[in-house]
Amino acid sequence: MADTLPFGRLDGRRTFVSGGARGIGAAIAKSFVGAGANVVIADLDMAQASETAQQIGAVAVRLDVSDAGAVQAAMAQHGPFDILVNNAGIDQHAFFTETTPQDWAKLIAVNLTSVLACTQAVLPAMQAARHGRIINITSEAARLGSRGGAVYSAAKGGVIAFTRSMARENARYGITANAIAPGPIRTPMLEQAVARGGDKILRAMTDATLLGRLGEPDEVAAAALFLASDQAAYITGETLGVSGGMGIGG
Repeated sequence: MADTLPFGRLDGRRTFVSGGARGIGAAIAKSFVGAGANVVIADLDMAQASETAQQIGAVAVRLDVSDAGAVQAAMAQHGPFDILVNNAGIDQHAFFTETTPQDWAKLIAVNLTSVLACTQAVLPAMQAARHGRIINITSEAARLGSRGGAVYSAAKGGVIAFTRSMARENARYGITANAIAPGPIRTPMLEQAVARGGDKILRAMTDATLLGRLGEPDEVAAAALFLASDQAAYITGETLGVSGGMGIGG
């Protein structure tokens, strides 16, 4: 493994991955462990998180990452961290007029507030060490909008703006902050959307990409591994699309 890693080793780098039980988060956690990092995955689904952690050699923590107090306590117990991957997210397919303030609050809490809470918890130690990597998983929906996902898009758009702000505030400490915007990736969340909308939804997603296919979680993980590496030390404040050319047009 050491001879084939494209971006070098992350030996001993302490890494926190929110929403790491399955999907993109689990793929990121696995790739980081493979590069030598010490990984903690946090998720509300402790059973799945524990299973994933056991399979890849990570530590699992049950945590509501939208609860700032709980996040601070977990970081104090398991940190400090060199790398933070804010991956936790949920979606809801409904036209905006059909949603409620309770829906908005939940979507914003998981997709945006969790990013604020986890980032604030890790920053003091990163600043003291004068080194750190913050990687936020947003979505191409943040840049393109989403019919039936307005609040999700708004929250993910906030993640992009927050990422840029963290890059500005923390460059002087040697900390980089970047975002990854996946397109349609073959995950449990996408499978749920297809189950609700049928093959028409799947065709629409694949047709929206130039490459005409779904992405795989490992392809997002590869981008995260690069942004965490020393080779990406001069990249900050950026949003990298991993979306098969979604939004560029034919």
